[in-house]
Amino acid sequence: MVEYKALQSEEINRELFNDFIRRQVVTKCWRKENGKWAIKDAPFVDDWTEGDYQILVSCLRNTVLSEGLVCAAFLDGKLKGFVSVEPEVFGGEQRYCDLSSIHVSEDVRGNGVGRTLFLAAKKWARERGAGKLYISAHSAAETQAFYKSMGCVEAEVYSQKHVEDEPFDCQLECVL
Repeated sequence: MVEYKALQSEEINRELFNDFIRRQVVTKCWRKENGKWAIKDAPFVDDWTEGDYQILVSCLRNTVLSEGLVCAAFLDGKLKGFVSVEPEVFGGEQRYCDLSSIHVSEDVRGNGVGRTLFLAAKKWARERGAGKLYISAHSAAETQAFYKSMGCVEAEVYSQKHVEDEPFDCQLECVL
């Protein structure tokens, strides 16, 4: 049975990810061309380097230390998914909370772990006065299908920082 819990900063270290498989084989991605969204062939394998893990650990610790949320899913004591939400509410009338990451280990995808983590993120953000989650989301077709199934749509207002950091991401929002 999968267990879910909010993490404290001291629990977040490189070893936490020893049994986590980030790997994602991507064949098709959503791209916005001439103001319209279309699925395009864009094959690649997405995975994290050791440097990426070090940055991830630092970012997740910072999220917790700044009073944001890092919630993790464990199967047999091994990390199999996590979500993070930043504590600041931004975007004026939109009242966004930034869902800064959500990842599910390749070996357990399609079993509801991502859905449960996403719902936990929504609840946490709603309790802090946000009106919507903001997601700068991977453009892979499968990833976008997940977000659509969770009720996400294209963001009304784009975060310029997210667009600059990840120009191929889809900027999404989800009403809480």
